[in-house]
Amino acid sequence: MRIRGPLTGAGADGLPAWLSDGRWAADVEETRGIDAQGAYRDFRLARDAAGRWAPGGDTTEIARALALDPQAREPDLEKEIFVALLLSPVRFDFPSAAELAAAVRVRRRIVQAARRTVLAFDTEQAERPDCWSWTEETGFILKPGHELVPSLERTLWPDLSGRLFSFSCYRATEYVLLLALAQELAESHPSALGALQCQWRTKAIQSGAFHDVFLREYGSLQAPLPPRYYVPGDRLWFRNPDAASAEVEGYEGSWVFYLGSGRFTNFWKPGQPYTLVSKCVELHHWRDGLRRDGARAWMDESVVEARVAESLADPAATSRILARMMRLRDPGGVYAEGGCIDASREALRCLLPGTWDLGLPSLAAAV
Repeated sequence: MRIRGPLTGAGADGLPAWLSDGRWAADVEETRGIDAQGAYRDFRLARDAAGRWAPGGDTTEIARALALDPQAREPDLEKEIFVALLLSPVRFDFPSAAELAAAVRVRRRIVQAARRTVLAFDTEQAERPDCWSWTEETGFILKPGHELVPSLERTLWPDLSGRLFSFSCYRATEYVLLLALAQELAESHPSALGALQCQWRTKAIQSGAFHDVFLREYGSLQAPLPPRYYVPGDRLWFRNPDAASAEVEGYEGSWVFYLGSGRFTNFWKPGQPYTLVSKCVELHHWRDGLRRDGARAWMDESVVEARVAESLADPAATSRILARMMRLRDPGGVYAEGGCIDASREALRCLLPGTWDLGLPSLAAAV
């Protein structure tokens, strides 16, 4: 990662405290330089340490390797995020130590919000609590008198609402990202939160526009990330490499968040996050659940569940499936020899006053 400016301002303990953690402090390499934007410091983990904790770029075991408990301890979740960033094969540029700290916090908020989210999968129907109104032109917007953060919490968390609301996986990830962003802005950039809330009183930003406004993508098909490299809070896509079952709406692939500790979101089954293995096996067996009623294709989830259970109970079968599914995905529109692994991940843009780079014109005046 590249950081500009002083190393203070990264939260209560500051970036120096993260860098000085005895579990990895001796293995952090620092390089200083000056470019057209001024002085900077680059930080990375030494190659031998990276090889011990994340062989081949695999970050799914770093919490265990470093004796972190991200599930129980919030500071440990932030440290898992920080170390995963240090291990990145793609340089993360932060205009300040404070912006790095905000990036870590908002990733932590994404993980915490996603852990608590439980929804009903539906690509045709969309339901929301009565704090939202909908038109085709605006999408779901806030009704007068309702605030963004509690409305999102009530929508995503059935322990607050008492029921499950219907979502596609892609729209679900947008709501979790929006909630984490709004929570962070409430503490670090309140004027921007006000502008964001005003936006959602008039028109929802969604789909491709949401990606363009709020997110940046790192990694590409030309320069893919390692297939097991993930940072907690990443949004990512697992592609369905089977052309026939990918015709079923909602089964073209699966949008998820990486939760850390080798786990990925499962919004549909509380307390049952995916592992990389179980997610790959599930996507493989979507081909077995494909059914047709005339021209209509649909997915029999009961068949998929049964076949997944059979494969996961058979190490040889699991190994055969992973040999195909752990390949990098084919380009869009191509169904050949690729697997389900995407080349890139997505993360929120800079969000603090002075270094803000979210692309929403209505928010520009707030920064």
